[in-house]
Amino acid sequence: MQQIIECVPNFSEGRDLNIIKQITNEIEAVEGVRLLNVDPGKATNRTVVTFVGEPKAVVQAAFKAIKKAGELIDMSKHTGEHPRMGATDVCPLIPVANITMEETAEYAQQLAKMVGEELHIPVYLYEHAQKNKLRHNLSIIRAGEYEGFFKKIKLPEWKPDFGPDDFDAKRGATVIGARDFLIAYNVNLNTTSTRRANAIAFDVREAGRTKTENGKPVLDENGKPVTIPGSLKNVKAIGWFIEEYGIAQISMNVTNIGITPLHIAFDEVCKKADARGIRVTGSELVGLVPLKSMIDAGKYFLEKQKRSTGVAEKELVRIAIKSMGLDELAPFKPEERIIEYLLKDAKDSKLINTTLTDFADETASESPAPGGGSISAYVGALGISLATMVANLSSHKKGWDERWKEFGDWADKGQQYKNELMQLVYADTKAFNQIMAAMGLSKSTDEEKQIRKQAIQEAIKFAIEVPFKVMQLAYESMHVIKAMAETGNPNSVSDAGVGALCARSAVMGAFMNVRINASGYDDKTFVEDIIAKGKDIESKAIALEAEILKTVNEKIGI
Repeated sequence: MQQIIECVPNFSEGRDLNIIKQITNEIEAVEGVRLLNVDPGKATNRTVVTFVGEPKAVVQAAFKAIKKAGELIDMSKHTGEHPRMGATDVCPLIPVANITMEETAEYAQQLAKMVGEELHIPVYLYEHAQKNKLRHNLSIIRAGEYEGFFKKIKLPEWKPDFGPDDFDAKRGATVIGARDFLIAYNVNLNTTSTRRANAIAFDVREAGRTKTENGKPVLDENGKPVTIPGSLKNVKAIGWFIEEYGIAQISMNVTNIGITPLHIAFDEVCKKADARGIRVTGSELVGLVPLKSMIDAGKYFLEKQKRSTGVAEKELVRIAIKSMGLDELAPFKPEERIIEYLLKDAKDSKLINTTLTDFADETASESPAPGGGSISAYVGALGISLATMVANLSSHKKGWDERWKEFGDWADKGQQYKNELMQLVYADTKAFNQIMAAMGLSKSTDEEKQIRKQAIQEAIKFAIEVPFKVMQLAYESMHVIKAMAETGNPNSVSDAGVGALCARSAVMGAFMNVRINASGYDDKTFVEDIIAKGKDIESKAIALEAEILKTVNEKIGI
């Protein structure tokens, strides 16, 4: 499987769009790399760029961008709100898919070596790429910033990991490393006071603040200042005033979203701000955000309202945006800010994002795909969608307020089944296309014939596995449908009944596709096993449908 890493270089230029464009052009010129986001900030005079690709291509693109930034940016003339020490201030590599942190760290070290030795820029490694724990933290390395590094670099303990130990007045120094996914996140306040913003930042950041008495630091038995930890783990924060917006912000780096999710960071700042008589008015993301962070935030705020979280992904994202005020300072476009949406293959989403009419027209055309397998998956998605609707109606039913969580959980399960089945609508069409592509391979020589045969067999196996997965999911979804028929809003029991009919049809339709595709597969042991499993699922689905319809008909009573 393809290895993918993300690179998020921060360049010390946020005002001259021509310079920024010349740097990003270098990135886009490298084959195997995809530029995802360019986020310039005028007040910080800093641009955060995000791109992904296979590791070697990412390293090459990062090197070219660092070189170009060094040519175009003059640090001796740079001013900005954000801490900085070089034209390319920091350049982290982040593992995304099928690659370990250790492997990513090795690529970061390779990049640092190239920059130091070929570009003659002082380079420091940080986080997972840095073996010296005293240099692990970016803020410690950058302490003193650009102005202080002329002296700092001459200290033996601050000799660069790569490159010269003379500070480059024009290009500065660069920090390169490997780290976990980090979210740069600013929370907006209804104050212009940097001092008050900093007080809130100290309240929440993990490092907290130095304990004082009578205006003097309290020291421990070793003579070191005693600190009062902040309330959020894995969060760095400072307060600053942004002239562009005319407000103070809490600027945070959330370094482990598994420990401190985005919505928890936001809510905690709200609490601490409120305690100091300050109101949070919104927030902004710098760069990109994982879809999970937005989904989790949407669910969190719905749960606070005691509302069902089993709603569509699009709605969860919308709730997250509105709840955290991510669109206060500028429009927040999910398709441009959420990583997974940017990485989506347009071909993958074209079929499932088409209109009902276009989908029907495409199915009715002379093209053999989408065919029965895709339609089975779609019918299954419609079946569980009906049950999910019943769950959401029940969760919000007047007089059933104490049961909102019960039905919300059922709706959550229904959404998961729906989402998976919708993905299989395209996967089945993709499977058919793979068979066609394999059959079109050259067969001029014995070697080519063997390659072609193997490709066809692999494609056929995939074409068996996809509808079999549809069978499994559609059958499993019937347990949600059954629960809604039995316990859901009685006014919607017929909807649960229709859902059962759809789910059973999806199972039977998908099984037809499993069987017809299996006829062309050479591994008879595999075929016998999957056909036996398919028959078992089909018989169970038919029996479960009968149970559900019995319940539905008894409740309808006519």
